[in-house]
Amino acid sequence: MSELLTIRDLKIGATAYPPGEPPQWLEIVKGVSVTLEKGKVLGLIGESGAGKSTIGLAALAYGRGGVEISGGEVLVNDRDILQSRQKDLRSLRGGEVTYVAQSAAAAFNPARKLMDQVIEATLEHGRMSKSEAEARAVNLFRVLGLPDPETFGSRYPHQVSGGQLQRAMTAMALCPAPDLVVFDEPTTALDVTTQIEVLAAIKTAIRETGVAAIYITHDLAVVAQVSDHIMVLRHGETVEYGETDQIINSPREEYTRALVSVRKIQHVEKAPKGEPVLKVENITARYRGVPRDVLKDINVEVYPGQTLAVVGESGSGKSTLARVITGLLTPSDGQITFDGRTLSPAMPGRTRDDLRQVQMIYQMADTAMNPRQTVGTIIGRPLEFYFGLKGAAKRKRVAELLEKIELGDGFLDRYPAELSGGQKQRVCIARALAADPQLILCDEVTSALDPLVADGILKLLLELQAEENVAYLFITHDLATVKAIADSIAVMYQGEVVRYGPKTQVLSPPFDAYTDLLLSSVPEMELGWLEDVIEHRRMESAGN
Repeated sequence: MSELLTIRDLKIGATAYPPGEPPQWLEIVKGVSVTLEKGKVLGLIGESGAGKSTIGLAALAYGRGGVEISGGEVLVNDRDILQSRQKDLRSLRGGEVTYVAQSAAAAFNPARKLMDQVIEATLEHGRMSKSEAEARAVNLFRVLGLPDPETFGSRYPHQVSGGQLQRAMTAMALCPAPDLVVFDEPTTALDVTTQIEVLAAIKTAIRETGVAAIYITHDLAVVAQVSDHIMVLRHGETVEYGETDQIINSPREEYTRALVSVRKIQHVEKAPKGEPVLKVENITARYRGVPRDVLKDINVEVYPGQTLAVVGESGSGKSTLARVITGLLTPSDGQITFDGRTLSPAMPGRTRDDLRQVQMIYQMADTAMNPRQTVGTIIGRPLEFYFGLKGAAKRKRVAELLEKIELGDGFLDRYPAELSGGQKQRVCIARALAADPQLILCDEVTSALDPLVADGILKLLLELQAEENVAYLFITHDLATVKAIADSIAVMYQGEVVRYGPKTQVLSPPFDAYTDLLLSSVPEMELGWLEDVIEHRRMESAGN
C-alpha cells in the first residue's frame, strides 16, 4: 500500500520569554519521523507535553499558540505541505485532512443546527453538492450509531449528549471524504460507558470509509483498540515505534513497559474498624429550579483510614453528594453524621472545627489555586486559619508538608504556573492535609492527569492514608482507579446508589445491569477487546 503521510525529521518549537532574561528557543518536537499508509491508523501516545497534538496538527501544517515548525518535511500524498502556499493549505485543511478536537462542546456553535455545521466544510471545499453532503451526513450518523439519523441533524448542540456530540464531530470530519483524520483525544472527556460507544463508532467509521487516521491519546489501552501502529512519545522524542501487538505485548523500552503496567495496581481492601467517621443517612436533595431530585435516599458510610469510592457516569449525582457532605447544598431530607455528631445541613451552621475536619481536593488543580500566590502561601493559609500559625512556625510546617508530598521545600516560593499538572495536584493534597482532617473528599483528582502521573498521585494518597489514618471519599468514573484505591464502593446511577459494599463484593458477580455495563466498559490492554465487547453487546441486544 502507498504511503499517505510521511513525516521526516520534524522539528517544532516556540520562543519563550523568561522574566528578566533574553528570549529563548524551546524545542517541543525533536526530529520525529513516521509514515502512515492509506486506510491505516497510527496511535500517538505519551504524557502531557510529549508533543502528541503538536505532531498531529503538523499533518495540517499548523502550529497552535505561537508554535513554529522549524525543520523537517511533512508529505501528504507525496507533496511537502510545509512548502505549500496559504491558498493550498486552505484547500488541504477541512478537505484532504480533517481534525476532531477533544471537546466537541467547545467546537460546535450553539446557535446553529448540527447538520449545517457537519456539512459546512464539505460545501466550503466544493467536495459535493448540498444534497449529496446531507445524504452523506445522514449515512455517517447511521454508521456512528446516532439516534434517528434522518432527523438528528435538525437538533442543536445542547439537545444531544456529550457522547452524541463527539460522534457528530466525527461525522463532520468524515463528511468531506478526507484522506486523513486527526483524532485529538476524542474520548478523554467522556464517561467510560460513553467512551466505549464513541470508540466503537469511530473504529466502525474508519473501517467503512477507508480513511487513514492519527489517533492521539494518553491512554494506551484505548489506542490499542483502534491502531495498527503506535508511536510512544516523551519530551518531544520517539521512545518506541512499532506495530500495536509488539508495543502492547513485547515493549522494548522501560517507559513503554511502565505505560503498559500502569493499570495493574491492585489495592487490597481493609476491613472497617470502629465506628464510621462519616454516615450519610437517607439523603435526598435537588437544586433550586430543578423539578426532580438529584439525590434520592442515599445511605453510605466511610470508616477511619479507609476509602469509599463513589463511581458512576456524569450526572449520576457523585459531585452533588460531595456538595451535600460539605454543606454547600442543603438536602431536603436526611442527615449527615460526622464522628458521632450530626452536622448542620448548611455550611454557615457548622463550627470552624467541623469545616477543618472535612477537606476537599478538586479535579482541576489549575483552577483550584490562586495563580498569584506562591506554593508556601497556598499551603500556609489553612495553617493560619485553623491553627493560628504564622512566620517561621508556619513556614516550617509548610516545608514538612511539602516533604510529605515528595516535593521538598525548594517549591515553597514557586507559583502554580511553574509546576507540572502532577505537582499542582500534590500541592492541593498538601493544602488539604494542612488542616489535619479526618476525611478528605477527592473529586476526580486524577482524571485530568496522564496515567503515570495519576499512578503516582494514587500511590501518594495511599501512603498518606497509612501514615495519617485519614479517610477518603473518592469520586471517580474510572474503574481502574477504583480497583487501585478503594476499600468499599458505591455505584451511583441517576441519583441513586444501585450497588454498595466492600470492593470485592461489589466487583464480583452477579451484577445489576448498570454495574455490569460500567465494568465491561473499562478498556483492557488486550488486542481485540473492543470487538469482543461490541459483539457481546450485539448478541445481548438481539436476545432481548
